[in-house]
Amino acid sequence: MNLVSRVISCPHCGHNQHVHIDTSLGDQEYYDDCRICCNSIHMRLHVDDSNKTIQLFIDSDNEQLY
Repeated sequence: MNLVSRVISCPHCGHNQHVHIDTSLGDQEYYDDCRICCNSIHMRLHVDDSNKTIQLFIDSDNEQLY
């Protein structure tokens, strides 16, 4: 397991929160609930092993936020 911690902003209420991402599973797409407003946050993770980078895309499913 390779955990990475990031701070994201909820696309619904704007509250900052820490998320822990397991990058050992490669590219992923999942939903997590905001700890403040309880709305679903859509997360897409792209792991680039060759460049040793990760990209995390956050949205509310109706608009893309970076």
